[in-house]
Amino acid sequence: MKHIVVLTGAGMSAESGVKTFRDHDGLWEGHDVMQVASPEGFRANPELVLDFYNQRRRQLKEVQPNAAHIALAKLEQEHKVTIITQNVDDLHERAGSTSVIHLHGELNKVRSTGNPTDLKTWTEDLVLGDTCAQGYQLRPHIVWFGEDVPMIEQAVEICNTADVLVIIGTSMQVYPAASLMHYVPETIPKFYIDPRPALSSNTHLTVIAKTATEGIKDFMAKL
Repeated sequence: MKHIVVLTGAGMSAESGVKTFRDHDGLWEGHDVMQVASPEGFRANPELVLDFYNQRRRQLKEVQPNAAHIALAKLEQEHKVTIITQNVDDLHERAGSTSVIHLHGELNKVRSTGNPTDLKTWTEDLVLGDTCAQGYQLRPHIVWFGEDVPMIEQAVEICNTADVLVIIGTSMQVYPAASLMHYVPETIPKFYIDPRPALSSNTHLTVIAKTATEGIKDFMAKL
């Protein structure tokens, strides 16, 4: 049984209708990224930040896993599959994948501003006054710019054990996630599925310049 490690980004969920919400001018839904995705932005205007993620959470209820999510889940019937995702949606889990590492947090979880390890599942709107048991305001369980990526060390360990690496729907430009492909064994097969690939094919890397739902078919055939 091979250990297939999958790195996924925004392109994985785009075909489900999940907005990447970063426009070409760098704005996120009309907001500067630092207003809605940084500790400084949260301190300056917590209502704005909470509303921004409330909108993302509502949208998540309206979308479903696509064929690529479902194909990866079915792959568990034949192989050990670990998904390391930059996405904050739950579409991998809803498709049936059982081993998913969220590098950048999860929309449907919140945590205490006084104790980062105090997590709660949260699927409704989060507002000022929603607090943990110790009375601290709750915040989205999202890794904001300038914050540590707590799951990166676990992700590195997982990559070290890969027999096959698959990268889907990511530019491989956002660090530290982009560094993960360098932690897999050098000679294992690697596949990169993206309609606008930022990497070139080489001896061990096969580029599939297609969307997630189309490219996953080519990967399955080659596997």
